Amino acid sequence: MFEVDPNSQSNLDVVATEHVHLELAVDFATQQLSGVATLELLVVAQTLEVVLDTAHLSVKRASLLGDDGESSALPIDISTQHAIYGTALRLALPRAASKGDKIKIAIEYATTKKGGAIQFLTPEQTLGKKHPYLFTQCEEIHARSLFPCQDSPSVKIAYSANIRVPNPLTALMSAISTGSRVDGDHTVFSFEQATTIPSYLVALVVGNLSKADISARCAVWSEPENIDACAWEFAEMETTLKTAEDLITPYLWGRYDLLVLPPSFPFGGMENPCLTFVTPTLLAGDRSLTDVIAHEIAHSWSGNLVTAKNWEHFWLNEGWTTYFERRIVARLSGEDARQLSCVIGEADLQESIEFYGKNSPLTALVPKLDGVDPDDAYSTVPYDKGAHLLYYLEQYLGGTDVFEPYMRSYINAFKGRSIDTQDWKNHLFAYFAEHDPSKTELLDRIEWDKWLFAPGMPPVNNKYDERPQQICLDLADRWLSAADGSDYSQFSLEDIGGFSTMQKVIFLSRLAERSPLSTGMLAALDSVYQLTNHRNCEVRFGWLSLALKSNYMAATGAVVDMVSTQGRMKYTRPLYRLLHACPDGRDIAEQTFLRLRDFYHPICARMVEKDLGL
Repeated sequence: MFEVDPNSQSNLDVVATEHVHLELAVDFATQQLSGVATLELLVVAQTLEVVLDTAHLSVKRASLLGDDGESSALPIDISTQHAIYGTALRLALPRAASKGDKIKIAIEYATTKKGGAIQFLTPEQTLGKKHPYLFTQCEEIHARSLFPCQDSPSVKIAYSANIRVPNPLTALMSAISTGSRVDGDHTVFSFEQATTIPSYLVALVVGNLSKADISARCAVWSEPENIDACAWEFAEMETTLKTAEDLITPYLWGRYDLLVLPPSFPFGGMENPCLTFVTPTLLAGDRSLTDVIAHEIAHSWSGNLVTAKNWEHFWLNEGWTTYFERRIVARLSGEDARQLSCVIGEADLQESIEFYGKNSPLTALVPKLDGVDPDDAYSTVPYDKGAHLLYYLEQYLGGTDVFEPYMRSYINAFKGRSIDTQDWKNHLFAYFAEHDPSKTELLDRIEWDKWLFAPGMPPVNNKYDERPQQICLDLADRWLSAADGSDYSQFSLEDIGGFSTMQKVIFLSRLAERSPLSTGMLAALDSVYQLTNHRNCEVRFGWLSLALKSNYMAATGAVVDMVSTQGRMKYTRPLYRLLHACPDGRDIAEQTFLRLRDFYHPICARMVEKDLGL
């Protein structure tokens, strides 16, 4: 049996939070949220205390609330501290609570600047330059620095909130808005999330925000300065949502809104229910990077509805979501697009495994994370190794016609629950035992321990259709066979005019496999295809990575520009690492990071700091 959660100090085995209400005020001057979190808990085994996760919170008092409205103070013990997992908040109950009892506890507290969940931005860090801004990012274990909680995905909670913010700012959360009221020079925004979610999906943003409706249930939010560009870029999100529903099951969250954040947001997207957060690096001006939206929409089922019980089983969130994303893309853009995405994913997986080391336990699909910060284990492994396994099962068991009914059964069987890999595997075997017993013999032949627990690349290579990528590989090979400095006149911008973003990435990746390339070839590539200033961030990142792998220092200015204008870890961390590895780039990388550290989200800053050994 798997542990409940090695990354939480809460007493998860004896109490379970059912509902949280947050009554918070936002203070931009002190960069604090302060107020009261009220937790309603169910006792699942007799206990004399409630233990909650906190990190860098200033806890002022705690009270036990009675059914009659009376409250009694609870003694607070914060002596249990862990370097990674924060401070355990131990609340001694006045008497033993028995199984089945309900407990209601109110905790008055304030956040602090050391917390990892919140980034406050000055007006100068926003597009409008007039108002401050804040957003939260709680995945993986940072909700404990936003409010005292059982910060484990094994616990799923409903929540409500009243958030007091200075006028004229707007607050949004990963919940349904239930109204607002003016309170002097402030406004109190109210929210309700009735569908239970893990703590890491509680999210808040406060800023000068505008809204553009896309459909009756979909809207885009951003700063008013780029709302029109955002609305155009993501105008097809309702179509993507409908496609996901047709593929999987009906959408159960009510609204699907999208928030485009300032550039320091550290991820491509974050699947906060009812309000997906996305990076402005997706604004390519041609809708070429909106596959990320398919990924975040897919999380509405895998991750949000069916949730990994702890971070060791993170692949159940991300592997399934990546698989669903590619199936959605196939329905929208054709099977060729799915095959290209699988090829790119395999290359990304290989790169992650090389970074960690092929024998690193963190490259197992189900790693052991006891004593490990889940942020340190974050990589493409759960995404692409997980999706690799699911694609393998799809093909091995008979194709999409066989796999689609199974995947719908999986979602319906576990919706609203948190599960581990054994739960998933048990259901897989049970489903096919009932619906097609001949498949159980095939499942028995799979080397499950190698797939799930062995480090490195998967034990079986998937076979993808090579035709969609052949044109880009052929172009790369033409470049590689050209005589340096003499044959580049044969190339023109029209070579890649019909390429999709994924084909351009594969073209650049093929060249990177042969790095280092000559300075002359790299200069010609940039001149012909105008790569340094390419608006599409995936293409520009692919180009700059190739340049740095070849120690092409003429690209240094563009690298510094890219890490200075966005904080998405997918781009920022590798670019810093590659620049740092260049003979003439070490000092530039370190000095650039030290100058920009406060621009980045705390999660990104901490990871880059580790990458550079600072």
